[in-house]
Amino acid sequence: MDLWQWYLRRGRIDRRTWWLHYTVPIAVLSALGLVADLALGNTDLDAVAAGASPYGPMVIVVMLLTAPASISSSVARLHDRGMPAWWLLLGLVPCVGALALLVLNGFLRGDGGPNRYGPPHGWVPGHPASEQPLYPPPSWS
Repeated sequence: MDLWQWYLRRGRIDRRTWWLHYTVPIAVLSALGLVADLALGNTDLDAVAAGASPYGPMVIVVMLLTAPASISSSVARLHDRGMPAWWLLLGLVPCVGALALLVLNGFLRGDGGPNRYGPPHGWVPGHPASEQPLYPPPSWS
């Protein structure tokens, strides 16, 4: 995956890709930005504990640079579930919106086969492993 594809993701991605290629690296970059702000004296932990904003200039730069990748990966993840990008507006709901998007993107399985946003990653039409559901129903015979 090249840098441009990381920023503007198209199609569908699975949970593993969303966690390992987007969520974890963005969280690590945000933590490094916070550490850099603390080291440069731009953020004070006592003020943050008192309720002040923890966002120093380094964290803001990281947030601005990673926002397109975060949005496009969430859209691709929602597309994997057959949901339109309008569901990202759920993140505007205070408290529960971000949690709901985390559950939708990070914990719920995507559509097993092709949907209106295309085939899943690694889909091979006619291949027995691609046609078989992930959790087949039990056989009673």
